[in-house]
Amino acid sequence: MLYLILPVLIFFQIVFAEKLYVVERERGSLAVIEDDKFVGEINDLGNLNHAIVKTDGDFSYCISRNGYFSKIDNRNDRLIKKIKPGNSGIGFTFIKNYIAIAHYDPKKVTILTKDLEIKKVIDTGSRNVGIKPYKNLLTFSLMDRDEIWVLDANKDFKIVHKVKNAGKMPFDALIDKNRYIVGFFKEKGVGILDLDSFVYKKAIFHTKNKEEIVFKIPHFGMWGVINDTALIPAIGEKRSYVVDIKNMKVIKHIDLPGLPVFISVSPLKNIAVVNFSGDKDHLLAVIDIKNLKVIKTFTAGKRVMHMRFSKDGEKLYVSSYFDNSLKIFDTNSWKLLKEITVPTPSGVFIVR
Repeated sequence: MLYLILPVLIFFQIVFAEKLYVVERERGSLAVIEDDKFVGEINDLGNLNHAIVKTDGDFSYCISRNGYFSKIDNRNDRLIKKIKPGNSGIGFTFIKNYIAIAHYDPKKVTILTKDLEIKKVIDTGSRNVGIKPYKNLLTFSLMDRDEIWVLDANKDFKIVHKVKNAGKMPFDALIDKNRYIVGFFKEKGVGILDLDSFVYKKAIFHTKNKEEIVFKIPHFGMWGVINDTALIPAIGEKRSYVVDIKNMKVIKHIDLPGLPVFISVSPLKNIAVVNFSGDKDHLLAVIDIKNLKVIKTFTAGKRVMHMRFSKDGEKLYVSSYFDNSLKIFDTNSWKLLKEITVPTPSGVFIVR
């Protein structure tokens, strides 16, 4: 009986070993980490200074800063196809059976099939940001025109709604249930578009006493979101704001040891980790979600670029740029479990 069980256990360990792609920022490559081991690289992906990797089933897609868009087979970590739909790509998303790319240059949004064939190109006359899916609707913001456009994927990506004068220079957005929430470079607060009714309103961050709070909003990807609560790293302040995103009420702020960059929340929703810029870029702070307090601060590496929790929340993957390494920490003891050499690492993405 034991002889039958052992092969099954080995099979499950192999099948369910976590696989990561780690951006090698200066090399235009992705390091492949499987079962906490370096197993190879995927090369020739373009300028990865602002790379984004997203996964759809057995395939991952990578957008480069200089406009290249690549499809990778996660099963063998091979580059299947690479195209250049633009000169500067800023983000992309999946919607229905398609991929939508927001470009800075050209001033367009490109719709691709998942085999990277161009289905449609939408001319916007603007740099495009904050591209998000909701049901059959594709929503994005036009940075240079202060507008929000909504397209219907069921109607050949026809424009079904526009918000004009949405706010001064929109720069990023997030989807909260049926709400498209957009932030602005040159205006305080956020804009909120209800994607069921197309009702649009603006909201200012405020305290429970209705006192207005003004702070610079970072890119939404830097927020830590737990249900209806967001931990927002303040720009230029050593603190994180805790915000109820249903009504944009600031619940409190959490004092931090440095200027925060990213906040990453554990899938267990019990803790979040924060990294920092400047002279504190070697530190990580751990926030207890229940009490909204920093419970631990520790040295994680020379210039921490990115953090990603494992799917089970038991490990934290940390890219340390000047150490040229991916570090793996136990999230219970915060002991360093392993250090893997990865040249100039930045973004960490789980692909399986």
